Amino acid sequence: MKWFSRSKKEKGWLVMDESPEELKYLHAYAPSGARPSIDSWSTVKSDASAGTLERIAKEKGLDRYRRLALLRPGEYQIVMVDAPAVPAEEVKSAVRWSIKDMLDYPVEDATIDVLDIPPPEGAVARGHAMLAVAAKNETIEKRMKRFEGAGIALEVIDIPETAQRNIAALYQAPKRGTALLHLEQDSGLLTINYEAELYLARRMDIGIAQIAKHGAENRREVFERIQIELQRTFDHFDRQHAISVAKLVLGPEPEETGLEAFLRSNLDVTIERVDLAERVQVAAPGGLDARAQWQMFHLVGAALREEGRA
Repeated sequence: MKWFSRSKKEKGWLVMDESPEELKYLHAYAPSGARPSIDSWSTVKSDASAGTLERIAKEKGLDRYRRLALLRPGEYQIVMVDAPAVPAEEVKSAVRWSIKDMLDYPVEDATIDVLDIPPPEGAVARGHAMLAVAAKNETIEKRMKRFEGAGIALEVIDIPETAQRNIAALYQAPKRGTALLHLEQDSGLLTINYEAELYLARRMDIGIAQIAKHGAENRREVFERIQIELQRTFDHFDRQHAISVAKLVLGPEPEETGLEAFLRSNLDVTIERVDLAERVQVAAPGGLDARAQWQMFHLVGAALREEGRA
């Protein structure tokens, strides 16, 4: 099985994301050139047995769709590497050995894939970079067996960074960098796209929980930490790629935190808030309110995969 494999079995992706607390799943269809549609989404307790998942799969007809599972932070690594000067069919093998000293386990035990970082049009010739993604084989195998036992064998393993890239592409600033910050419960994920390609991804140790523990009137310090991290990242990105970040897109929040208003007053970039209901059709019962958008954010992004693209 390849990380970013392709399948033409059915229209739409069934995306699944399992944490120690819950299993989230969502089905969406993103036809080329048309508005994506979310047909259904739900959650079950993560300790649900294979029998329970098999029953859900049959009731919902989940075996009709292409099936994808997201890895979780800590289950994989992303590192930037120089693109090896080898034929395309040898790139992954060459990258595997170039990152062997960056892993805390034998590289022979790793599943590797790469994401190209194409040089901007008209850029002065220089080193070409790639993002290498690595996970332990046992992590991939465990995830596959979990769902195989429920009769919903996986076709693709994906990661939140590429899912977030897909959503950021809906808000892309032409010929400029577009950053997207999504705060999860205990951490944040910041990505930067250029021309809908992922150029940078980094984790932040601030999430919704860290903001919520302060009263609304006492959040300035944590907001300033986020502002500093964003500005440093944007400056570094500009120096590294000679691309300025023109827009910061903020992911959905389960409830208003005040972060958007603070950043609008303190960052010199255009700021826009994601509203998935404006960008995708939601046929799922109950729609997709702000909390649901926050909860299912990366599942929606993963479902926006395009054929022929990593």
